[in-house]
Amino acid sequence: MGNQFVHVELMATDVGKAKSFYGELFDWNLEDMNMGDMTYTIIKVGEGTGGGLMKNPIPNAPSMWVAYVDVNDLQAATSKAKSLGAKVMKDNVEVKDMGAFSIITDPTGAMLGLWQTKKR
Repeated sequence: MGNQFVHVELMATDVGKAKSFYGELFDWNLEDMNMGDMTYTIIKVGEGTGGGLMKNPIPNAPSMWVAYVDVNDLQAATSKAKSLGAKVMKDNVEVKDMGAFSIITDPTGAMLGLWQTKKR
């Protein structure tokens, strides 16, 4: 099956509280990465889809989980989503040495990430 969910990300209003909660609730390995202008916490779950945790960059927004779907061509997928009624919140944001993503909201208002892994 194509276009699998490949990453889930918690955009939290209180990163410390979220890390403490999920660190105790589940047996996840939480590993901080310095991203220059911010710290990003990788969530390693062993088998299955991992994720990340970061300070919510959207002003006055609540904490939320965002799922990312794998796409072969980020620009084409983002354009297709837009043509089908999605709003593009972030377009083609590069993540150094890993890939790039777009964030859309579907016609119902649900947020979804589109992820293209960098070719190695």
